[in-house]
Amino acid sequence: MKNHTKVTFFILAGLTDDPLWKVVLFIFLLLTYLLSITGNLVIITLTLMDAHLKTPMYFFLRNFSFLEISYTTTCIPKLLATMATGDKSILYNSCAIQVFFAFLLGASEFYLLAAMSYDRYVAICKPLHYMTIMTVLNTSVAPLLNPFIYTLRNQQVKTAFINTIHRIASFSKK
Repeated sequence: MKNHTKVTFFILAGLTDDPLWKVVLFIFLLLTYLLSITGNLVIITLTLMDAHLKTPMYFFLRNFSFLEISYTTTCIPKLLATMATGDKSILYNSCAIQVFFAFLLGASEFYLLAAMSYDRYVAICKPLHYMTIMTVLNTSVAPLLNPFIYTLRNQQVKTAFINTIHRIASFSKK
């Protein structure tokens, strides 16, 4: 006869059973978590708001900060709740979801770090190549797209454009 019992929750072992160390660890983890979230939110905000920080390096840094917030939020709040309440149980589904996101976000950080490393390599070892690409994008692609982005989405500009094309066509027929 087989055992058909399903696991519905786990009991977490915890970091320590000493009440004094639990308080010290809780305060330490809470402060580091809050500082991590605050620091990464500052980086995200600065790179979004400041026009000088619109380079690929800061794009990667902003995404890395977002991943850091997501990754630490996957595990630390549950750990803090466990330490604060003493409830060491976690539902099976919650544990599976937490492990999934921990692995997903952890792996994403490695890929992002690899892309950031390559970006820095190109910027340092081949600066004419890196700057040439950035210059081409800033001086040709952005000016090409700006009229479409800022004006042709406006109905009045579209109507004026069509009327101008019609006038030009009527003058060329004369």
